[in-house]
Amino acid sequence: MPTDLYISTDIEADGPIPGPYSMLSLGMATAATYDGTTFRRLEPDTFYRELQPISPGFVPEALAVSGLDRAALARTGAAPAVAMAENVAWLAELAGRHRARPVFVGYPLGFDWMFTYWYQVRFTGGSPFGHSGHVDMKTLFAFKARRPVRSVGKRSMPAELLSGRAHTHHALDDALEQAELFCSLVAWSGAAQ
Repeated sequence: MPTDLYISTDIEADGPIPGPYSMLSLGMATAATYDGTTFRRLEPDTFYRELQPISPGFVPEALAVSGLDRAALARTGAAPAVAMAENVAWLAELAGRHRARPVFVGYPLGFDWMFTYWYQVRFTGGSPFGHSGHVDMKTLFAFKARRPVRSVGKRSMPAELLSGRAHTHHALDDALEQAELFCSLVAWSGAAQ
């Protein structure tokens, strides 16, 4: 049975979808491995890049969330092809070192997965996560808490599950925060029956 290597991922973007809008930063942190028997929490290895915008369009409210400066990133950000090649190489090195396959972990999954997967496929030709190697922490919590997915959020989680790290809207900070949340969620026995 192959081993999973869970990679907590967060991105900041200037709009709701990739292509017309840009991923401006990407943060990843290793969380754990699981071989079907043993779940092993890892000290985080991290990856962070700020990227040049790929399109002129942006949503001011989306851009304001991250506080990133598009004009500055156009000058100083990594070219998306370079950043994503570095990201894919980083993931391959980790996979080899841990003898495991990367699994994308997000909260909530959809937004961060959509941008990361699109950028990996668009700029490197494929994704180390494949098309389905991902876990949504919001769904994981909802099922363990025995609640509908649309009724839960971090505010509804027990305090002991949450990371002590602040949610800053800096992609690496938030990836590290989410790695801790993921490990807590996996260990949590869930709501009392």
